[in-house]
This record gives sequence, C-alpha cells and structure tokens, in this order.
Amino acid sequence: MKNIKDIKTRYLKDELSVRLGGISADLARIASFAPMEDNWKVVQSLLEESEFFIEWTVPDATLEEKAFLVELQIQLALWHRDWAEIHTNSKEREKLSRQASLWSQKVLEMSGLV
Repeated sequence: MKNIKDIKTRYLKDELSVRLGGISADLARIASFAPMEDNWKVVQSLLEESEFFIEWTVPDATLEEKAFLVELQIQLALWHRDWAEIHTNSKEREKLSRQASLWSQKVLEMSGLV
C-alpha cells in the first residue's frame, strides 16, 4: 500500500458503518478477482489492504463485531501469506472466492448500509 499514514488518516475520518462497507467492498473485489489467475497481484494487494482496514476498524466496533473481524483478519493474513501457492490452484482460488463473498455479505450486514 502506498503512503499508509495518509490512507489511515483518510480512512479513520469515515464513520464505522462506512469503514465496514469498505471492508465489505474489498472482500467483494477479492471474491470477484480471485478466480482469475491473472489477477493475482490485485488480490494480493486487496488482501493486504483489507487486513489494515480491519486493524483500523476494530477499536471502534462492538465486542461481537471485534470478534468476527479479528477472526476474519487472521484468515486474510493466512491467505496473504499463502497467496503465492493459492493463486496457482484454481480450486483453492474458487474456495477463497466463495468464502470472501460470504464474508463480504456478512460485513455489509454488520455495517447497516444494506
């Protein structure tokens, strides 16, 4: 991510619901791009960005939201770490895509923007 300090400053200006909506949007992008092997760099970047967005959002979330977001962040970190292997396996990319889509919907519901 470019200039993370500026991104964080801008990101934290939004209300919690908007930040959760941003996480949901990133997850939806991951779900959309992951099935196509050529998009591996985009997915890798989105995984990293989502991890940061969650880190910056958790302090303002409810206890239940925090628990879910931390678990989500752990899984994103694992995918990010293993992405070099995952991106070469179409079945694993599809699995990741389906899970990211489910999480996107759940985070969007948490945001109250639906």
